[in-house]
Amino acid sequence: MPLHPEIAKFLAGLPAPAGGPLDPVAMRAADEAHVAPPEERLPLHAVEDVTARTASGEVPVRVYTPAEADRHGVLVYFHGGAFFLGSLDTHDHVARSLAKETGLKVVSVGYRLAPEAAFPAGLDDCYAVVRWVAEQGESLLAWDGTTLAVAGDSSGGTFAAAVAARAHDDGFDRITHQILYYPSLDLDFDVDRYASLRENAVGYGLETAGLKPFNAFYLDSGADPADPLVSPIKRADLGGLPPALVVTGEYDPMRDEGELYGRRLREAGVEATVSRYEGAGHGFVQHFSWIPEYHRVFEETRDFLGRR
Repeated sequence: MPLHPEIAKFLAGLPAPAGGPLDPVAMRAADEAHVAPPEERLPLHAVEDVTARTASGEVPVRVYTPAEADRHGVLVYFHGGAFFLGSLDTHDHVARSLAKETGLKVVSVGYRLAPEAAFPAGLDDCYAVVRWVAEQGESLLAWDGTTLAVAGDSSGGTFAAAVAARAHDDGFDRITHQILYYPSLDLDFDVDRYASLRENAVGYGLETAGLKPFNAFYLDSGADPADPLVSPIKRADLGGLPPALVVTGEYDPMRDEGELYGRRLREAGVEATVSRYEGAGHGFVQHFSWIPEYHRVFEETRDFLGRR
């Protein structure tokens, strides 16, 4: 189907991109300026900012409790933003919707960003928070000891996949699900190996020519695209990883790498569901989940989490 008309209208109204190098500070400020005030946000039983004291140091997290209950399963969420953008606030609405639709307590991670924090600082923070939930969640979060899912959008999806793999390699088997919303899984932008990079190169929001400069802050901080913790699709053996839900957008340049990852997971014996959202480009969970057919991604996430 064609690009969703609401998305097309939004893109048509965007100003032409400014020339010159990217300015992380200015871009972060612009993102924060669009955050809804607290009184306009989806109400939940409780939302609390907490400091997770972890092996990676003190990591700010925001804990979303959907309803009053003695115990909850937990979903740890990593926001997107090409490893240098995004915050607990810019993705607050995503975390709230995840909590409401899944019924899980959501722990959103305010991990350190490039370029100020070199690789693997952000990944270390994400992994450490998952371990913190497993080790202290019963007492601090009323975790029920069952579901412990990881989820992320875009670069947050990269972190979710890398955290699941790192946990497996460490013998840490508490992660029950991984949920990857249009993940960036292959950061080798010098090689044009996916048809979606050509088919969706221009006109759908995120453009193929922008992938390399947007990810340069992360790669220049020491993240090697050949490292499977940076490009999870380069992991040779995907066996033993948690069941996965991989969500892609029809008009996303990164669509094909996500779908290939899902196929490779299945070939390795991992339960994996690949779900392509028609008419959608990159970032639709963050920017367009108010459209009913895209809000469905949270219901699909709930159903996926309920399978085991």
